[in-house]
Amino acid sequence: MTAEWITRLAEDERKRDNVRLRVTEAADRQAHLVAVHGQRLLDELRATVVRDIENFRHEFPGDAAREIEFEAAHSDGGFVIRKPGHPTVALSLVPRLGASSFSCEYRFTPVNGLPPREDRLEFMFTSDAGDETLQIKHRGTGQVFTSADTLSEYLLVPVFTGRPR
Repeated sequence: MTAEWITRLAEDERKRDNVRLRVTEAADRQAHLVAVHGQRLLDELRATVVRDIENFRHEFPGDAAREIEFEAAHSDGGFVIRKPGHPTVALSLVPRLGASSFSCEYRFTPVNGLPPREDRLEFMFTSDAGDETLQIKHRGTGQVFTSADTLSEYLLVPVFTGRPR
């Protein structure tokens, strides 16, 4: 006859195994979603950013202080945006699809001779449980971006204005 404590311990271990299995299955689903949709989301963001830069430049034709440069820095969806006029701003986006994330680094160079300011943001791909929709989430604030339009606005406002968020 099995001691009662062994039966309780075995039941607790089965519950832990079940929780670990659910966590592993969720991570596998997330990795699959990123593999299938992650690059597409980055491509959509890149196209939206290019469109928004062009629209901003059309608002200020011939204004060299508001010139914005876009460079597709990586074939994996990464890019660099520069505002060479003062205050100088650079934004680099570096994808890490294997880690289900990407980082953005701003570099603001003020006009008063102070050293440059660097701000780094981390974003991750996320989805709701049971949902097959991949979204982008800011790791620091928890803000979820459901479209390339909203994320483009969030990323570009500091570049266009020359002011950190």
